[in-house]
Amino acid sequence: MSAKIENPPLFPSTYHTFTLSDSVALSVYSNTNPRNMKIADLQKGLIFSCRGADVIGEGTGFGVPIAKYADETVFSGSSFLHVRGNADAVEIRKEFLMDLVARDRFLNLNLENQKIRTLFDYLSVLPHGHKRLGRFILIAKDLLLKFGVKSIFVRKSHKGAIVVTYIVDRNRILVKLNLRMLNRTNLGKVFVLNEQGAHFFRIYSDSEGLKLIDGEIGVWDVVKAESAKITDGQNKIGFSLKCLEGSMLRRGRELMKGSLNWIGLDYELSPENYHFEYEIELFE
Repeated sequence: MSAKIENPPLFPSTYHTFTLSDSVALSVYSNTNPRNMKIADLQKGLIFSCRGADVIGEGTGFGVPIAKYADETVFSGSSFLHVRGNADAVEIRKEFLMDLVARDRFLNLNLENQKIRTLFDYLSVLPHGHKRLGRFILIAKDLLLKFGVKSIFVRKSHKGAIVVTYIVDRNRILVKLNLRMLNRTNLGKVFVLNEQGAHFFRIYSDSEGLKLIDGEIGVWDVVKAESAKITDGQNKIGFSLKCLEGSMLRRGRELMKGSLNWIGLDYELSPENYHFEYEIELFE
């Protein structure tokens, strides 16, 4: 596969598509497209498409940062995008402005009560490492949505920016994060999400021979092998990442009609990291 820019290299730009083969392509936006489900207001990374259709689902795309502070988890709702390329490779530079926090809303009321927010946070993290409870938590989330409880993202104090550079070269994406512009006061962890749609990608496998399908994958379990791979139902199209020193790699998948639709391999970084670099290998 080789990267070919379909859109002219505008500087800055709002949208670009990069053709890798007859059936596989990557896209990137400076706005929050595609606006799918509950993360419609969040910035996305590189978006995987197959045979002309996006398969990101409710995923964030490749290489999306999230900053977890002592009192808040901060997301990106704005960005600056720059793209340049030649015959062999494409370089994409996306500056994620860390300016959104999550709030839960019941009908038209914001749930600002700290105890209620703590309950929702607990429901979000409980399945991590509790496989037997995972299914029941998904049911609980579904019920909350049916009763009118949903998460929204609101702009709050600016926490700086994280610059992510993607270099797309044939069947590999080199991802470089520069975290020097991020506000580090009370910073706990940084997460780098690499997620696409769970409706399309269904199989997890790793270098230790573990193979999991659909719900067996879990919500956010630690990867203990040297490398891990996510593929489609035919085990042909997919992507892989490696476990790297100074980080923790986690696998996850959630699929619920109209609400959740993501699968991915996410890195967890300590607040001491000012730079982080990794490769994504693409399969077809």
